Amino acid sequence: MFSLLCGAAVILLAVVGVGELLSGPVPTAVDSLSGSISTDFPVEPVQIPVNISSRDIDSSVRGWLVHGKRGAGAVLLVHSLRSNRVEMLSRGKFLNEQGYTVLLIDLRGHGETPGDRITFGLRESEDVEASVAYLRNTFPAERIGAIGVSLGAAAIVLANNPLRLDAVVLESVHATIEEAVKNRLRLHLGEFGPILSPLLLAQLSFRLNISPEELNPLSKIDNLNAPLFLISGTDDQHTKVAETERLFDAARQPKEIWIVPGGGHFNMHAYAGKEYENRISDFFEWYLRKRD
Repeated sequence: MFSLLCGAAVILLAVVGVGELLSGPVPTAVDSLSGSISTDFPVEPVQIPVNISSRDIDSSVRGWLVHGKRGAGAVLLVHSLRSNRVEMLSRGKFLNEQGYTVLLIDLRGHGETPGDRITFGLRESEDVEASVAYLRNTFPAERIGAIGVSLGAAAIVLANNPLRLDAVVLESVHATIEEAVKNRLRLHLGEFGPILSPLLLAQLSFRLNISPEELNPLSKIDNLNAPLFLISGTDDQHTKVAETERLFDAARQPKEIWIVPGGGHFNMHAYAGKEYENRISDFFEWYLRKRD
């Protein structure tokens, strides 16, 4: 009996630890890097106000803005879980070289944007809404696109208010929070890990005061009223190809999908290189460039 109790205690502690790891904030002094970024990519630090009641400290999103050519379009870049805007630098550079204005942001609880908890896209969507509104107000004549990776992609999809976007790229985004949790438990704890998913989901729901059903991009992707490009990797164990295909089926037209051979749950630009750039460039060229 004692050994069973000890085993149960170990399992409970493991679940609590994973819950803290997944939802705990990851502050990083990102803006201090702006002076060391090469002069051919001169970033301008910005703070974007977020008028919401759920932010109890400082209601502003930190980011970098890089101006492009007038009429070429602007792109919002949104990083993955437990990362920050630095992750999106390589994408920002190649897009800016093509003339796009780019805005790289830290989601709440990441980088230099304050936040007590990571909410897997739900409250982070308010940061995305504010950032899109900032681009619309600052560049009223431009068409606006967005690239979101993992958490960043979920934050785009889960927005409560319609995002005024002209093109959207979603990379490595889960279909449901239940599948995301099961996939991660399997990776960390082996094949029996998913058995613990109800415990972890209940703990996250308690920590965040959020119903798990609110965290399912699959149920909201049809709300995206913009051309969509979905990207996933064949070897991604965090987000399976079948999840991406279900998201694709549920999304509105026009839409495209690219399943990257050998791609995992990591920086797809770094992995696929020129092919990534060519596909993204073609997509944004069609939907963001102004035509006579």
